[in-house]
Amino acid sequence: MEGRRVRRFGRWRSNQTLLPVRVNRLSNIISCWYCDCKSSILNEPLFRFGRRYSRFLKAWFSIGVGFSLAVLSSVIMILLYEISQILCLYYGNTQMSNMMSEYQFVFSSTISGLTISLADVGYLCLSSILSVSVHELGHAVAAASEGIQMEYIAVFFAVLFPGALVAFNHELLQALSKVSALRIYCAGVWHNAVLCAVCAWALLLQPLILYPFYIHDEGPMVLDVSPTSPLSGYLSPGDVIISLDDIRINNVQEWSQIIAVLTERSHQNTQNHSGLENSLKRSVGKGYCIPSSLVEEGKHVSLEGNGASCPDELSAFITIPCLDQAMAEDDNLEVSHQRDGGELHCFYAKDVLKLEKCGDGWGRLHSNRSSCLCSKEEACFLPLLSTGVAWVEIIYSSPSPLECSQLGRTHIVDDDNSRENPCVKTFVFVGDIISIKHSVLLTSYQPRWPAKFGAHLPYVLEKFLMFTFHVSLTLAFLNSLPVYFLDGEAISEVIIHYFRILGPRRRRTILQYFLFGGTVASILIFARVFLVLL
Repeated sequence: MEGRRVRRFGRWRSNQTLLPVRVNRLSNIISCWYCDCKSSILNEPLFRFGRRYSRFLKAWFSIGVGFSLAVLSSVIMILLYEISQILCLYYGNTQMSNMMSEYQFVFSSTISGLTISLADVGYLCLSSILSVSVHELGHAVAAASEGIQMEYIAVFFAVLFPGALVAFNHELLQALSKVSALRIYCAGVWHNAVLCAVCAWALLLQPLILYPFYIHDEGPMVLDVSPTSPLSGYLSPGDVIISLDDIRINNVQEWSQIIAVLTERSHQNTQNHSGLENSLKRSVGKGYCIPSSLVEEGKHVSLEGNGASCPDELSAFITIPCLDQAMAEDDNLEVSHQRDGGELHCFYAKDVLKLEKCGDGWGRLHSNRSSCLCSKEEACFLPLLSTGVAWVEIIYSSPSPLECSQLGRTHIVDDDNSRENPCVKTFVFVGDIISIKHSVLLTSYQPRWPAKFGAHLPYVLEKFLMFTFHVSLTLAFLNSLPVYFLDGEAISEVIIHYFRILGPRRRRTILQYFLFGGTVASILIFARVFLVLL
């Protein structure tokens, strides 16, 4: 094994080390560029555990060897392709190039869309501690099952980079067979992969586990509203969002999906039309049945350029005749406008929201009724909007007063009685709809008790599991790379010894070239990703 002895977060150092071979139960080293804290408290318990269940653990870590070698092979294929692109070996392979370019674009786009808050930093630190602990525990238990007791566990900072290590006796490692050594070296990657699987199953089963205490997928509940959010003053913690534009929302994922659909629809309408035609086109189908009595009381206004002039507290509406869908989609909107007299009215939006809807642009209408739902005494009025502005009706239920929180959600959001229900409230957001997507903190879980205590628990648990999954997956991937100072170096060194036809000197030379190429290719891959982000 050529003098690889002490593991430093994937690095195996020679016996000439500044770190002590034997340490007290707790010690540390501090210098200008390096500091660590070493402990041997867990030496005896882990060794006894490994020896007691040695047979089972060897079988367990043998599975890990197969998994780690498969991951290493996949990683090598990616690195070879990266090198081949640089050397223009596969320049003519358009299909493979397009496939890899698409993968890198999706990966880069996913990363570029991430936003890190102070709370996310806390989740990242906790999930990193857990992932690194599981990684190092895998090495320690695997070594104990082979009869090797670790010297100590250490947590360190080298320059600005954190890490952890478990230290072993060099002579005992040298005496192991290659299969036993592989079980120890692959244990960290294997345990990180198992931790990913545990997190994935926990996320999948979380609704079932929390079912006795929380309701799931019956509307996203508001946990917090940022003071800078455009929804601040409308939504409060504890409110449950029922629908957007009459489209029922069951969870946080649907909230994001519906906002994306409405945003795309708004952008398409903005690109296809302009001026008054654009405003009408984006409003067609999302109207309200306003009675003639309210129309007579409403303020009559005239067009000014491409818009209408209304007082600040009023919103501009324009009426259209009850046309079928084919006529409503007619591009000659000026004809309809002139036929209706070209008159606009200003109404209080809060009064309009209480009325029946008309048109076919809402997310939900009764299928047995026509697109014009207004009676003879009513007219269908549409909101008149400027370019880039959307009209989105948000319906939500509020836990206050107290009797509302004691009602079941089935009674609150009933389709036929929700407008008469005092627990259900409605407001309209007018503006760029994408701005509200992440402006509120939502969870898909609602506690079964009226008090707010424990409302954040499912969100915190879900967030921690997601961070742990990604951090552990990243550690498994990084330590599978054939790169200096990582697990891939030690694994590659053992594998190269199986090539008996090569002499020791030739194997060392091939190993050095292999590690150098893997390190360079890895650096290039990460450099390309970060350049895309910039």
